[in-house]
Amino acid sequence: MSILNTHDMELVESANKLMKKLYQEGKHHVAAAVRTKSCKVYTAVNLEAYVGRAAVCAEAIVLGKAISEGDREFETIVAVLSNSEGSDSRVVSPCGMCRELVSDYGEDIQVILPGEGDVLRKTGVMELLPDKYKRI
Repeated sequence: MSILNTHDMELVESANKLMKKLYQEGKHHVAAAVRTKSCKVYTAVNLEAYVGRAAVCAEAIVLGKAISEGDREFETIVAVLSNSEGSDSRVVSPCGMCRELVSDYGEDIQVILPGEGDVLRKTGVMELLPDKYKRI
């Protein structure tokens, strides 16, 4: 675990700004931001669906957005969850599927997580996914 730097806090703020802008009840309540190794920041929101299995997490969408723009090397990722009115967001841990997905695109990617109180922390994705499945 490590403490956040200025760039990390800017990444969190990017996700928060997007969530405030695009929050829509029943459609978009999570935003993610990723910083590439080239220092470019991408943001995206989740796609909610009435059938849960059809929903797509914001982390997956933001990685796809960056890759679609030609960026394939990632440094840090964060996701924020909005309250029911869309005005306040808080950093959340990635779900299990997102942990697997993020690690597939870089085992050295850092993930910003909630900590004690209002303190945020950062750790490597592999710390969140011990004994990752690997094809032989």
